[in-house]
Amino acid sequence: MKSQQLPLWICCQLGAREHYAIPRTLHQAGQLAHLIVDVWVRPKSVLNRLPKSCLAPLRERFHRDLAEASVYSFNHSLIRFEIAQRIQKTSEWERIIARNHWFQKQTVQLLNAITPLINFRPTLLAYSYAALEIFRYAKIQGWRTILAQIDPGPVEEQLVLEEHAKHPTYQSSWKPAPPEYWRSWHQECSLADRIIVNSMWSSQALQQVGISEDKIDIIPLAYQASEEAIYFVRTYPSSFSVERPLRVLFLGQIILRKGMIALLEAAEILRDRPIEFWLVGKSDIAQFQQSHLQVRWFGAVSRSTTAQYYQQADVFLFPTLSDGFGLTQLEAQAWKLPIIASRFCGQVVQDRVNGLILPEVTGKAIAQALLFCLHNPRQLEAFAKQSIDSSCFSLSQLQHYFRALSHATV
Repeated sequence: MKSQQLPLWICCQLGAREHYAIPRTLHQAGQLAHLIVDVWVRPKSVLNRLPKSCLAPLRERFHRDLAEASVYSFNHSLIRFEIAQRIQKTSEWERIIARNHWFQKQTVQLLNAITPLINFRPTLLAYSYAALEIFRYAKIQGWRTILAQIDPGPVEEQLVLEEHAKHPTYQSSWKPAPPEYWRSWHQECSLADRIIVNSMWSSQALQQVGISEDKIDIIPLAYQASEEAIYFVRTYPSSFSVERPLRVLFLGQIILRKGMIALLEAAEILRDRPIEFWLVGKSDIAQFQQSHLQVRWFGAVSRSTTAQYYQQADVFLFPTLSDGFGLTQLEAQAWKLPIIASRFCGQVVQDRVNGLILPEVTGKAIAQALLFCLHNPRQLEAFAKQSIDSSCFSLSQLQHYFRALSHATV
């Protein structure tokens, strides 16, 4: 192992973010030493024998691309932890912070056990908000540390605070993070040799709170389209009508941060037009369930069910106020669905090539973009055809980014 030209990596991942894209690409390149996750449910695991309604989200905590990789997990400990949290009836932030601490404690104990077996200097990657204790251990060992930043950090929280202040009638369960959350994060950033963000927007947001640009690497998310999506053929009517309205899809969390107020304002502006708004996702705002006749709220759906909405929609709307990237953009593009997006997320949209970029997140801007789509179905068809080339968001491109990052950390 000491003769490896590029360093081997240890990835510590709480959750199934990005469908394990980073460890998958490292494994394919022969650079993944170990993957440490909270839970890993192999096809023959006893967890797969439980009733489907029981621990359903955990059933997707596996990827066949990593079937032969060295994967450590804490399945039984996680189940005990989650049961204890429910019994204690902890608040959302208490639960998030406790889970982050639990994962770090379990990971450090594991690393302490396997370190004597590691005869190379690894690069250790961990995700933001669950990396501090892991980085402290890695630094003692003299390992390189990479922080994978999952969002734009404190700047995003401030934007959400301002949006809630502007719209107090929309009551939600959202609350800002406690101070300890951000204190811990700043320490993670300090201990990281490099920080990976997924978009220019996230890079700018981190720089606003004092993170050096020289420490940041922008690496977009990666997505692998399904075979069904690859061969899907999208068609449009010659014109939209009351009988066949323009179907506008938003898929994700129905929360203020995602630009929902501007979306509802656009629906009001376009109330006499043949346009339907489809909102697919969990909402923490009661008003969205009975807001507007043209707005159809479908609630939360399973990952496998999302395909039917991507297929049946005409355009994907992503008016987010702030997102580290927005993986749903890549999912929509895989289904050849034109995208209307804000500037505050990953740069999937090329304006007037595969969709439209909003100049601002307002009801007026969204309405103008949708009126263009309504009156130009042939242009939508052209946008759809331009959605095919997703090579810059492929696993092979992600591997290229990490190869360059590996060289930089040698």
